[in-house]
Amino acid sequence: QVQLVESGGGLVQARGSLRLSCAASGRTFSSYAMGWFRQAPGKEREFVAAISWDGDSTYYTDSVKGRFTISRDNAKNTVYLQMNKLKPEDTAVYYCSLDRSLLATRQGRGTYWGKGTLVTVSS
Repeated sequence: QVQLVESGGGLVQARGSLRLSCAASGRTFSSYAMGWFRQAPGKEREFVAAISWDGDSTYYTDSVKGRFTISRDNAKNTVYLQMNKLKPEDTAVYYCSLDRSLLATRQGRGTYWGKGTLVTVSS
């Protein structure tokens, strides 16, 4: 079984930065695509960013382009989400997802999911 554990969430002021981490265990991490999703109170879960197994391809939702960066370290079985210039509307629980298919990951159909980490951005 794969386990994903997110960390790095917290309270930050608008225009501040946070770096989320998602540590994977239980499988060969390097052969899987990874993604970040978020769910704000009262809203549906939405795609944030995804990265291919080798890190060569990255995808972002429009609202975070230029502010967020997804990256991975296969030696550490960890994917990161660097979030800069945070806005109050970025407040949400952030989840990481893992799947062999990058398309499935981007579409929210990843096989494995973490339990999430809360990011709160104050104005």
